[in-house]
Amino acid sequence: MSNPLLAEWTAPFGLAPFDAISDADFAPAFDAALAQARAEMQAIADAPEPPTFANTIEALEVSGKALDRVLSVFFTVAGADSNSARQALQRDFAPRLAAWSSELYGNKALYARIEALWQARDTLGLSPEEARLLLLTRRGFVRAGAALTGAAEARMRAIMARLAELGTAFTQNLLADEAGWRMELGEGDLDGLPDFVIETARAAGREAGLSGPVITLSRSLIVPFLQFSDRRDLRRRTFEAWAARGAMGGATDNRAIAAETLALREERAALLGYDSFAAYKLETQMAGTPQAVRDLLMAVWEPARAQAGRDAERLTAMMRADGINGELEPWDWRYYAEKRRQAEHDLDEAAVKPYLSLDAMIGAAFDCAHRLFGLEFAPLDVALYHPDCRAWEVTRAGRHVAVFIGDYFARASKRSGAWCSAMRGQAKWPEAQGPVVINVCNFAKGDPALLSYDDARTLFHEFGHALHQMLSDVTYESLSGTNVARDFVELPSQLFEHWLEVPEVLERHARHVETGAPMPKDLLDKVLGAANFDMGFQTVEYVASALVDLAFHEGTPPDDVMARQAEVLADLDMPPAIAMRHASPHFAHVFAGDGYSSGYYSYMWSEVMDADAFAAFDEAGGAFDAGCAAALERHILSRGGSEEAGALYEAFRGRMPGVAALLRGRGLAG
Repeated sequence: MSNPLLAEWTAPFGLAPFDAISDADFAPAFDAALAQARAEMQAIADAPEPPTFANTIEALEVSGKALDRVLSVFFTVAGADSNSARQALQRDFAPRLAAWSSELYGNKALYARIEALWQARDTLGLSPEEARLLLLTRRGFVRAGAALTGAAEARMRAIMARLAELGTAFTQNLLADEAGWRMELGEGDLDGLPDFVIETARAAGREAGLSGPVITLSRSLIVPFLQFSDRRDLRRRTFEAWAARGAMGGATDNRAIAAETLALREERAALLGYDSFAAYKLETQMAGTPQAVRDLLMAVWEPARAQAGRDAERLTAMMRADGINGELEPWDWRYYAEKRRQAEHDLDEAAVKPYLSLDAMIGAAFDCAHRLFGLEFAPLDVALYHPDCRAWEVTRAGRHVAVFIGDYFARASKRSGAWCSAMRGQAKWPEAQGPVVINVCNFAKGDPALLSYDDARTLFHEFGHALHQMLSDVTYESLSGTNVARDFVELPSQLFEHWLEVPEVLERHARHVETGAPMPKDLLDKVLGAANFDMGFQTVEYVASALVDLAFHEGTPPDDVMARQAEVLADLDMPPAIAMRHASPHFAHVFAGDGYSSGYYSYMWSEVMDADAFAAFDEAGGAFDAGCAAALERHILSRGGSEEAGALYEAFRGRMPGVAALLRGRGLAG
């Protein structure tokens, strides 16, 4: 029988035949596809003809497609529905992929052909997009160490192989810690918990094969428990378990992995001639330098910390009124902040959630995409990798645009967080292909599934990434969609969050899950009025994480990551009742791979732009202004990485924004 991963995919729209693929298919498919990619690469390098854009750059663009296809399926299921077999395959594939990358970028004959084209670029008559592809291809080779020789080249190969192993181990350790901890609740442990939290806990218990409710380390369960539980002792227990992920000791402890990762990154940067890994990493980003990142973060840190300090005084007074004389602790903050929100905004999350069903919020995101960009979404009945997944065909004016897949519910086999990925990117060459885009979230499963307002914001955020993929309109797949600078990639996602705050969107879609009645106007006003509530806390926990990430990758890497983390937080005078959003042992953005290493700041860099970009709609006539939506698509969403990010933003807005709009948007100005 042929391997379904290697055979022609005949499912609708070229989707993977998930119902025919077994875990046993991955290893042989990987072996065959890797061998094919190696042969294709070598054929380009050994071509007897002089290098041309077509026989070298475009040939590289289409080489390795079989391997890309196998890995798109594997990494989708490994991240969203892991098991022991897939984890073993990850451990096997990671160093082999790193070795393959080193082999590709270390091929001297191939690099010589690329370099020859680069030197002759002004005589090649390239289109702007072709010139961009040449620039990025050559830059990728140089930054991967293509110019290294001898011992330096060998050491770079070893470093990259080891980093791949460490990133895989970090991810799997974190998943093991999250899946391996739970706290069973007796009837006396439910004090203060609203019905939706109790039902979610009962569902988690049923999934674990238990008769009663349990708290797991899923964010969709931990956060509401910390918000509502009257049991301070249980809040402390759950928070400490949440904070200790990756640092519980034993085989799953990530602290040594993080330290080794930082040391190897610093050595990698030094081999390439950079003063630090941060300098290396930021060279190709909009920020450009570590100092530019620090300037942005510190401009936000001071007003955010001041606001958090004022809020801490209010929460401490509330705690004193409850007869607790100790210090305000991290497991107290969300609990008293929720009480304060209810008091000041008369807003009870338990009253809000019935109006924010998952289906309604998916419908809201789709409706906004239709009103802004003319997209239509029709359900697809196709085989997917898990029963919880759903799929839609995306069209515009009757023309196929994309396939969109949503995988929304938390489960023990799924890594934490939320993300968007493309199993296939948009391209026009060598033939037209529409993207296959996936949003993965970790919402609490229910019947029906109800979201918090923050959950709904997450759904809109990830769908903003999906729109960046769906609306891409470039020639080459490697330039399409979210293949942009890391500190630009969050602009479309964070910008789309703003439409959740548009009153008419909630008026239309926030309807009671049982009665269908719209959210009462007074409740709607409270939801929108509280949108910036507790923003000092949210900003401090985020910026602290971003500054620790930056400090880790500047200067001498620490032997003890926890000690260095503590030093950075002490220098910042971190409020003691607020913890980093991601402590180092579970900072997957930074240590599960190097995608966000020295780059966690990018959410805030993009927020500077998203606040300014949404203001363009207000200036143009409203959130659904057709001309502004067309300009956003034309200059940003359709362009992918075909131009420098700054040029794309200036084409849309006419200028770059300052930090003032961000501070106003977060309620931290003045």
